[in-house]
Amino acid sequence: MLENLRERLQAHRPRRATLLLPEAAVLMPIVDRPEPTLLFTRRAAHLNTHGGQVAFPGGKREAGDSDLLATALRESHEEIALPPYQVELLGRLSEVVSLHGLRVTPYVGLIPPNLPLVADPSELDAIFEVPLAHFLEDRRHHTDVIPMDGRPLYVPNYHVDGQVIWGLSAMMLVELLAEGFGRPVNLHLKPPGRLCYFPERLLRIQQQATR
Repeated sequence: MLENLRERLQAHRPRRATLLLPEAAVLMPIVDRPEPTLLFTRRAAHLNTHGGQVAFPGGKREAGDSDLLATALRESHEEIALPPYQVELLGRLSEVVSLHGLRVTPYVGLIPPNLPLVADPSELDAIFEVPLAHFLEDRRHHTDVIPMDGRPLYVPNYHVDGQVIWGLSAMMLVELLAEGFGRPVNLHLKPPGRLCYFPERLLRIQQQATR
């Protein structure tokens, strides 16, 4: 499965965002277990932005970063003590724009199991893994309908052991599932099941952030 993922991601041509915005990058770490898992973090509740939200390790590009992959690896090392040399790059996904006006590039990497990872308490309060099968079998709790440029995006919302994976991270997951594993999931096609419509106030925040 993971070898096919590598081949598919190497053949993938990710999209670039057209907006001129500050850059950021995240790492989507796949843990190389007999039943592979995807590693997530939960941002510390005391943070002013995204406190308590589930995310992939990553952050804003800094002046000393040679490229965005360096950003993702540096941030992962700072946030969860993941050594860069333990990450085997599998590929890159399309840029996405965050609610706070960042152009985020996701990188998919393979990491060994049972690394002594430690959450930086100033930024995170949890590190956890979810079996890839949970996403491959599309065990979504519901679908968030998010208006974007006059059309709806259908973004899966996953509930796993008390953790909620939604928003930007779920949008990245959709591309990983579609392009990396050939799953029939698409942000632009209405799926079956329960739909929850995105609050207009958050849409206004997004529109202001991207002006």
